[in-house]
Amino acid sequence: MKRYERHADAIAQLIHSGALRPGDRVPSVRESSRTRGISPSTVFEAYYLLEAQGLIHARPRSGYYVSAPLPMAGQTPPAEPLPSQPASGSTGVAISDLVFEVLGSARERDLVPLGSAFPGLELFPFDRLARCLSGGMRRLDPWSIVQSLPPGDERLRQQIALRYGLHGTAVDMGELIVTNGAMEALNLCLEAVTQPGDIVVVESPTFYAALQALERLNLKAAEVATHPREGIDLAALAEALARHPVKACWLMPSFQNPLGSLMPEGRKRELVALLARHQVPLVEDDVYGELHFGPERPPPAKAFDTQGLVMHCSSFSKCLAPGYRVGWVAAGRFATAVQRLKLMTTLAAAVPSQQALSEYLAQGGYDRHLRQLRRSLARQQERALAAIARHFPAGTRVSRPEGGYFLWVELPATVNALTLHRQALAQGISLAPGQIFSADQRFAHCVRINYGHPAQQRFEEALATVGQLAEKLARGR
Repeated sequence: MKRYERHADAIAQLIHSGALRPGDRVPSVRESSRTRGISPSTVFEAYYLLEAQGLIHARPRSGYYVSAPLPMAGQTPPAEPLPSQPASGSTGVAISDLVFEVLGSARERDLVPLGSAFPGLELFPFDRLARCLSGGMRRLDPWSIVQSLPPGDERLRQQIALRYGLHGTAVDMGELIVTNGAMEALNLCLEAVTQPGDIVVVESPTFYAALQALERLNLKAAEVATHPREGIDLAALAEALARHPVKACWLMPSFQNPLGSLMPEGRKRELVALLARHQVPLVEDDVYGELHFGPERPPPAKAFDTQGLVMHCSSFSKCLAPGYRVGWVAAGRFATAVQRLKLMTTLAAAVPSQQALSEYLAQGGYDRHLRQLRRSLARQQERALAAIARHFPAGTRVSRPEGGYFLWVELPATVNALTLHRQALAQGISLAPGQIFSADQRFAHCVRINYGHPAQQRFEEALATVGQLAEKLARGR
């Protein structure tokens, strides 16, 4: 156990024993550093960990205080969802009509966005980003437009490479390509390593945009069993690789959408080694990697890649700048192919957005913003779990992610998620029904819930309404 973890554990024991009660001030950083003989940075790391666990919270210019536990109304927390059991074969994909129907029906501004794919915009530093953007526009010249052609703005790629290094993953700038958000990066990577009719492994359930990408490229999906806490089943993946001529895998090893699962580090290492033995490329979707609730960012699968087979895709859309549409890929051995596809399709990412983000990162403060964002999301997850425990029908199961902002909710089998989605819409609430997360629409009694909108005053009321609707459907009413 590391020193900050030992200090965090000591404070947690004081809270659980009642020696420190809700509202009590936690020993200051200076006091803890002096009395325990540890550095201030160690104390801060301990307090960041306790914040992520929801045990304490910071008050501006005042210090850290013990948080009040969220009430569970005397109920035990719902159990976790069971691991998925997808069909063993591969299948063509025709999901877009359903996805468009669901997403198109949930665009009203006044809806409580439990079905949204984005966290609340109030969580992001848009004023500071706007200043960086306006400064870049004043300095914009024709040569900067040329310089921002693929692989992208050099200064931004340097900043991205630096963040890889800070988290212990060595990435050569030569494999970094800036894209129009992570979705373009993921699609370009998939296109670079497949041909129409090829089989691609995805998790079960999987992000609906992955299924749409397969549908667009006329690829077949092989869905592999996935655990709601530990991610894709490696034994099932090995069996799929032996059974099918798999050409690529599209996976989310960290905070998977919609489950929120996080593959342990050792399993990520095993995943990369397994795919290397079969020489199967991995398209790694890691857009939620910065939204971890623990003290350290989990390493991506890319960290264990020695053969250039992992194409690591991410963006700033979920953690810093929604709407700026700046993503990237560390494309390994496929960098040249991906760069050419980028030039042939959308040419380049927007120059002002690239420059604004490079300026923001260069100024510092990104990690401070991320800590605040993570604390808010962790607290929101507590609120959501408490509300679901109070209001949802008996037999409901809920995931417990260690990061991100999604919960996967498994309702009683008699509840049809599409029906629940439509009834919730009539009450001014959006949901993401489970049917859009599988090629064969198998998760008909599941929903994905977004808890990342802390400014939504109707958040807990909306969860209560959804729970009441689900209770009626569970009883056949």
